Amino acid sequence: MNKKPVLLVVMDGVGFSKTGLGDGVTLAHTPTLDKLMATCPTTRLQAHGTAVGLPSDDDMGNSEVGHNALGCGQVYSQGAKLVNESIENGKIFASDAWKDVTAVSEKNGTVHFLGLLSDGNVHSNIGHLFAMLEHAKADGVKKVRVHILLDGRDVPATSALTYVDALEEKLAALRDDSFDACIASGGGRMKVTMDRYCANWDMVRLGWDTHVKGLGRTFGSAKEAIETYRAELGCIDQDLPAFVIADEAGPLGRIVDGDAVVLFNFRGDRALEISMAFENEEFTEFDRGARPDVVYAGMLQYDGDLHLPERFLVNPPDIRNTLSELLIANGLSQYAVSETQKFGHVTYFWNGNRSGKFDENLETFNEIPSDNISFDLRPWMKCAEITDDVIAAIESGKYDFIRCNFPNGDMVGHTGNLDAVITSMSALDLMLARLVKVCEEKGVTLVVTADHGNADEMLEVNKKGKTEIRTAHSLNPVPFIIFDKERDITFGEGPYGLANVAPTVATLFGIEAPDCWEKSIIE
Repeated sequence: MNKKPVLLVVMDGVGFSKTGLGDGVTLAHTPTLDKLMATCPTTRLQAHGTAVGLPSDDDMGNSEVGHNALGCGQVYSQGAKLVNESIENGKIFASDAWKDVTAVSEKNGTVHFLGLLSDGNVHSNIGHLFAMLEHAKADGVKKVRVHILLDGRDVPATSALTYVDALEEKLAALRDDSFDACIASGGGRMKVTMDRYCANWDMVRLGWDTHVKGLGRTFGSAKEAIETYRAELGCIDQDLPAFVIADEAGPLGRIVDGDAVVLFNFRGDRALEISMAFENEEFTEFDRGARPDVVYAGMLQYDGDLHLPERFLVNPPDIRNTLSELLIANGLSQYAVSETQKFGHVTYFWNGNRSGKFDENLETFNEIPSDNISFDLRPWMKCAEITDDVIAAIESGKYDFIRCNFPNGDMVGHTGNLDAVITSMSALDLMLARLVKVCEEKGVTLVVTADHGNADEMLEVNKKGKTEIRTAHSLNPVPFIIFDKERDITFGEGPYGLANVAPTVATLFGIEAPDCWEKSIIE
């Protein structure tokens, strides 16, 4: 076994543009990345669609499924594909969780559906909501309220009304004397409810007040709320403030004792905190007031170690034989670091959706707190601090395998600010230069890759032929580079995807990979 240390750098949201539209990666000053691409063994990896377990190659990759694939060397059915399969075979509606949810109607309880209203297939899909609405009516549910979170991040930045109109049309078609259904509340996903990694509990508190208590600015319809906020603030969908739908009697959808709540997002990171607010008896992050006694269910179980939520409609992929387990079995120590926004990706998602460690002695995790500020206002984020930490880990000589994630390309890319993205990528390149230098000095093999594209495509042409801001992930391939002047490395013929990275790391260590893994990129 080769015990030479390996450093894996994930440049989150950095791909190769196919269109050249708003290519913040190419427009940035990146001499280090350019040199690595020109002088080192390099290839391109597919980081979306079927290569990461999603339904089709029209589906954008994301950081969660990307890090699952990077960390386990295999392709599992993920997210939307899992839910699609469960809806098609009917298992979701035969589950105990679904039966518990619909049973509240027998005592005149309301079923509330909460989630991201889009077809981005990253956190949710509006088609899943429609299927549940149809089945709720068929199963005898009498009253439904929908609490919508507006996207503009995994879909076009100002497309909210497309999805709201489709939902209103669906509700109108289902509504009759036996089925009362309407939209009750909402807000932009970066303003209410969908915080992650406990970075901004105020978002969740605002969501709780909006969805549960019915507190906030009221409107007669979701369309009126969206149009009013756009006229007043000029913001894109993800940043729209919270709103409550009300009539002369008050809010239409407060959540009270005896109701049921279904969080129809399938991705876990931005679903955990609101789930904690609904389920945890001892909860101190904000004052919930009187917590309603409800049947709460998630589309998936968002954290298997925490068993959160207790009820869930679709079983998550059972990811086994991860790279971490292989390295531990061979006595290799590991170090994982990122800032808060992506810390869970190099730990929880990397280790196959597990919160804990496989081995407390051989695994060390370090989280660097993210700034609580819009990332386009500080586009370098914490890349310098992450680099400092990685260099300290290398110089300690304690670790065989070090992995880190630089969130810049993804988190700044989602703001839609191309100038900020260019700055973020230039800052990241400075950090790569530092890592190249220390890896060469300390005899460490440097592997550079990404989990999906984003910063590489900040503009797009809409159906009307107009160029507009793009905030979603791209369908572009991502880089894979190995820097090590002491090794003679040759890459084989592709195509390759993210799941080929773990076998390649195993090859660098001289370890035999499990038979269930994809092949190594190194010949």
